[in-house]
Amino acid sequence: MKPSLTVVGGGLSGCEAAYRAAAYGLKVRLVEMKPILFSPAHSNPDLAELVCSNSFRSDDLKNAVGLLKAELRRLGSIVMLAADQTRVPAGRALAVDRESFSQLVTSKLGSLPQIEIVRDVFQPPLNNQGPLVIAAGPLAEDALTEALSAITGAENLHFYDAVAPVVTKESLDLSRMFFADRYGQAPGGDYLNAPMDKELFVAFLNALKEADQSEKRTFENERYFEGCLPIEVMAQRGVHTLAYGPMKPVGLIDPKTNQRPYAAVQLRREDEAGTHWNIVGFQTRLTRQAQMRVFRLIPGLENAQFARFGSIHRNTFLTAPKVLDPYQRLKVAPEIFIAGQLSGVEGYVESAAQGLWAGENAARYVLGKPLVRPPEATASGALLGHLTRDSSNFSPSNITFGLFPPVPPNITKAEQASFRQNQSQSLLEDFLREIDYPLGP
Repeated sequence: MKPSLTVVGGGLSGCEAAYRAAAYGLKVRLVEMKPILFSPAHSNPDLAELVCSNSFRSDDLKNAVGLLKAELRRLGSIVMLAADQTRVPAGRALAVDRESFSQLVTSKLGSLPQIEIVRDVFQPPLNNQGPLVIAAGPLAEDALTEALSAITGAENLHFYDAVAPVVTKESLDLSRMFFADRYGQAPGGDYLNAPMDKELFVAFLNALKEADQSEKRTFENERYFEGCLPIEVMAQRGVHTLAYGPMKPVGLIDPKTNQRPYAAVQLRREDEAGTHWNIVGFQTRLTRQAQMRVFRLIPGLENAQFARFGSIHRNTFLTAPKVLDPYQRLKVAPEIFIAGQLSGVEGYVESAAQGLWAGENAARYVLGKPLVRPPEATASGALLGHLTRDSSNFSPSNITFGLFPPVPPNITKAEQASFRQNQSQSLLEDFLREIDYPLGP
């Protein structure tokens, strides 16, 4: 009997994990509940169904997601192989014919003798089932989430994701902002503050009320936590809700006027180097176009470039830094690997990448080989690093350059993208030679 591994979930991350493990000659049992049971968002019985956009975003290597896709191609990704073969015209983006894409992934995995595709609902408990990769996705079935909650602690499993926008520091007009903490709690101030007078605040409030919102899916009920309301919901509650909430000016003095502003928007650094900044408390359901238009009314953000847009949506994910080790295993159950959006990544490409490395290490675990982790200056390593950095306010993330280590200070802005690309590719090649990486099944 060949050593075996079970992968739960036939989405992008589960397919990638199964394909990667098969490269080691393992017998892989891929358990997919469709068509026995469909989640509210799924309708196609094929594997790797794309339930949202058909776009894998930019293919430009100057973007973090473009660099991650290039790495996946080099790593022999089944998702990238299928995407490249089913792509449709989309400018600089990689977009696919979604049905042809899913059909191709299903066909390729189904043709491999190492992989058995089991159409059934996976039955907990999670222990005593041998090595597992759980890639059940953000709408995981109830019994599975209950089992994950029991093994990780209910406080570490979340079902609704609220994300504030992130902007690049280089796109901000710092002359219109000031560094300060409320009541001067930190010397020099850790927060960037954008002050507003009453006239601008009222204009901003009205723009929020009138802005377009993303369409809610039928299974996404508006059951928000009071401590984490969408910014536009707070705006609808009255003129004082924001001014006494996330835009309260209490404890802040604008050094230009020596007065407390009428309202203030605070930005908190997203990465150690301070290249990306989070707009605090601005989780939102506004469309991307509306976010760009409305949030650019904030002083200093007139030309803001968004590394991540705000969102609020149903999403099952773990507090990864608390429950996962550096190899995507549950700390309390090292035979269980977590893949895809359950682990705390966002996006098709990111889910595939994280699934690939979960499959790599699950295969190594089964075979008794040392577990591995790509260098953090690679796109793969930067993404995985996000899952293990200590964080008191962990939330799922797409790949951005803010997750990468800082570039050396002598590298100019114009040179940064090329530097990261060359460094990432060089480090990845050295790493693959070091671990004797088998390209594919």
